[in-house]
Amino acid sequence: MIDRAGLATFLRLRRESLQPEDAGLPRGPRRRTSGLRREEVAELCHMSTDYYTRLEQERGPQPSVQMLASIAQGLHLSLDERDHLFRLAGHNPPTRGADSKHISPGLLRVLDRLDDTPAEIVTELGETLRQSPLGVALIGDTTHYTGPARSNGYRWFTDPGARQLYAPDDHELLSRMYASGLRRLVTLRGPDSQAAHYADLLLGQSEEFRRLWEEHEIGVLPNEVKRFVHPEVGALELNCQTLLDPHQSHRLLVYTAVPGTESYDKLQLLSGVDVQTPH
Repeated sequence: MIDRAGLATFLRLRRESLQPEDAGLPRGPRRRTSGLRREEVAELCHMSTDYYTRLEQERGPQPSVQMLASIAQGLHLSLDERDHLFRLAGHNPPTRGADSKHISPGLLRVLDRLDDTPAEIVTELGETLRQSPLGVALIGDTTHYTGPARSNGYRWFTDPGARQLYAPDDHELLSRMYASGLRRLVTLRGPDSQAAHYADLLLGQSEEFRRLWEEHEIGVLPNEVKRFVHPEVGALELNCQTLLDPHQSHRLLVYTAVPGTESYDKLQLLSGVDVQTPH
């Protein structure tokens, strides 16, 4: 059963405690409210201001599981706070661990400060959860996929367009890397895991994956420098730094170029160009 009063109070207190800079928003010289405004929270949570306002006023329908997940992410809640939110709204909390899609507040705060750098947060299966603006400009919006296609490893073997962004000479290594990484996850997570499900799907859909799977390679790593072929700015050579959240098995990937190089100049150009990367 929903606790409307408890839910309203919890939402209001969390909104008032979250500062604009915590969510990657400008503070502005005329801000007088404590924390975020309702319309700002609504935008962060991908919902209407009216809907969110009704929740804080103990009105409106019971929020769905999907809506609560969006609110928890938009308010940068911790896992304990997320679970509390779900219980107040009359739902059981989602699972934790490797299958969780809830990004930790700390990882979100880092990403929110990377407006001038290509970056993305991905699950251990390569499902993109959030991207920086320049990350979208570099590799396209990869958050809109559904089902198995959310995994970049799955797309690598099933969607020819997934390879267009990478240097052809690196394709063989990347194929081995994806197959090797998925085999490690199947062993780690077990036969009933999402990783095992993806492996079964790929075994039935990709001859290349079947061949690599039979080789049982483990520990294949990508090159230190990632080589992209962008449709607007051409070839780029970027380093990829990784920040791991061990509790959620999420990774923050940050792509950088060596200052003074052609790739560095192209990144600066990309930051000011509205482009669409093919999928």
